[in-house]
Amino acid sequence: MHKFHQLSATSLQGNTINFSEFAGKVVLIVNTASKCGFTYQYESLQALHNKYASQGLVILGFPCNQFNQQEPGDAQQIEQGCLINYGVNFLMAAKVEVNGEHAHPVFRYLKSTQPGFLTRKIKWNFTKFLIAADGSPIKRYAPFTKPEKLELTIQKALQQSNK
Repeated sequence: MHKFHQLSATSLQGNTINFSEFAGKVVLIVNTASKCGFTYQYESLQALHNKYASQGLVILGFPCNQFNQQEPGDAQQIEQGCLINYGVNFLMAAKVEVNGEHAHPVFRYLKSTQPGFLTRKIKWNFTKFLIAADGSPIKRYAPFTKPEKLELTIQKALQQSNK
């Protein structure tokens, strides 16, 4: 079993998300925030989810309040905001830290395997990590990279997973 599939997180509703359930699926992990200049990306993420979930794509959002306190709400406020404003029904984790001493293990792992430009730290909300069906990280994307720009890479990863 790949290291990625040994990880877990807690959902916004307080349930355990075991990444072993993602074996054989392509996963897109995104650190999110509801009061960020990139928050509009929820719409594109939801569109990718609508288009590719049935083919094996899992999108997992991780709300984070580490960048200018752009995710100040509690779990219920985050969930309602995502649903009401963007129709989000892909998987959302509980709020986490992505940098520093208390960074969630998922982000510690992803940053170690996919360092960013000049630093391993996540620089802002809506940094994205694409994970292959076998659990190996494919690529890290900057916050300004719109989710729709990942579509061809997602399609290729899904095709690989279905072989």
